[in-house]
Amino acid sequence: MKFKASQIAGILNGEVEGNEDAEVSKLSKIEEGTEGSLTFLANPKYTSYIYTTQASVTIVNADFIAENPITTTLIKVEDAYKAFSMLLEYYNQVKMNKTGIEQPVFISESASYPEDIYLGAFCYLGDNVTIGKNAKIYPNVYIGDNVQIGDNVVVFAGAKIYSETSIGNNCLIHSGVIIGADGFGYTPNEKGEYTKVPQTGNVIIEDNVDVGAGTTIDRATLGSTIIRKGVKLDNQIQIAHNVEIGKNTVIAAQTGIAGSTKIGEGCQIGGQVGFAGHLTIGNNVRIQAQSGIGRNVKDNETLQGSPAFNYGDYNKSYVHFKNLSSTMLRFNDIEKKLKND
Repeated sequence: MKFKASQIAGILNGEVEGNEDAEVSKLSKIEEGTEGSLTFLANPKYTSYIYTTQASVTIVNADFIAENPITTTLIKVEDAYKAFSMLLEYYNQVKMNKTGIEQPVFISESASYPEDIYLGAFCYLGDNVTIGKNAKIYPNVYIGDNVQIGDNVVVFAGAKIYSETSIGNNCLIHSGVIIGADGFGYTPNEKGEYTKVPQTGNVIIEDNVDVGAGTTIDRATLGSTIIRKGVKLDNQIQIAHNVEIGKNTVIAAQTGIAGSTKIGEGCQIGGQVGFAGHLTIGNNVRIQAQSGIGRNVKDNETLQGSPAFNYGDYNKSYVHFKNLSSTMLRFNDIEKKLKND
């Protein structure tokens, strides 16, 4: 799909300086711009590239004045970074504006879905599935019985949504996500064997939640595993049965949360953090990457380490950790001198 500089300026409320008919069909970094690409300049550190870029069109701030000759057509806007972000969103909407039902698919007679749905090839919709307006379900998606999906939800290829799951409006489910698999529940017997505990609950995902590729969210043993409004989950996260994550919390990749742990609102959790089960984590908590959380955490704490403790104390302690070998040598020398005396 091609766009002229004049069309882009219209979308961004900008002003063209150069060739209004310059056409673009792809996006690029300013230092990697090629003919037919659109880029932007927002960071002053990259200003030198505007004189060498081969991009056909460049979005710049309105106060930009070229000090040397340039070949790229400029679109001047109030804020180049925001304008480019807005354009990316517009581009994404156009790119993903698919409708219709591809073949082959399986749709249960009791499933309910809107006329404007996009349903990719080899999708499966089970009994009593309900899907809201403007949903886009990409190929090879499995949606089990009694699943409810809200408006403007996108489920990318290969995701699996088990029975009884409830997903709110404006959610984004990436490829390889599995929602509603059994929680890890077993009881040992006198022979040392393990018997599975039936997992009869479900998963509830509220509005405006993003779930990254390869993330797994287990159904509850009883009740619900709950992901509250505005939560953003990165790739390859494991969320166990009966976990609850508070609204607007963000969690980076490879974090694992054991069963029945409750995480508060507005938390920021780094990659590869491990949570023990049955914990309560407060609101606005910040946890650095690779930390291990084995205790309850109060509101507004910032933690690091395994086992994790206060971030400031960790940094002070780290000075001693890394000097431990030399400190011990000095200690041994002092001990020997004291013995000799």
